[in-house]
Amino acid sequence: MPTRRFLLFLAAALLFAQPALAQLQIFQTSEITISSATGDHKFTIELATTPAQQEQGLMYRRSMAPDAGMLFDFGRPQPTTFWMKNTLIPLDMLFVGADGRIVNIHERAIPMSEDMISSQGAVRAVIELNGGTAAKLGIKPGDRVIYPIFGGK
Repeated sequence: MPTRRFLLFLAAALLFAQPALAQLQIFQTSEITISSATGDHKFTIELATTPAQQEQGLMYRRSMAPDAGMLFDFGRPQPTTFWMKNTLIPLDMLFVGADGRIVNIHERAIPMSEDMISSQGAVRAVIELNGGTAAKLGIKPGDRVIYPIFGGK
């Protein structure tokens, strides 16, 4: 039989966890293409456009489909930083300029790390893909992202 102390701990844990679970964001999806020397690579992306969605990002996910990702649209070029707190899967972060060109890539960001990952300059957006995807598909800085916010279809 559970002790009173354990039951109090469990009740407190549920009280604190419930607001976090209730605030999980819902994301719209869209299609995006990254055009590289190795061809056009299509992904189904979730759109992180609101501050709450951008704060949550891909946190708490245990997996992601190989052709999936998330697009963080900042609306205008700006320097930005990311971290991997509460993110359970390794990610490639593609930092994209206003013209749709990939400015730089941070490959295989370490799950749960609180180290800051910088855009190294002003970017309009960041695309997160499964860790290792950029290397596997030959996606490099200078490649073009085709999506309406970058003037593409």
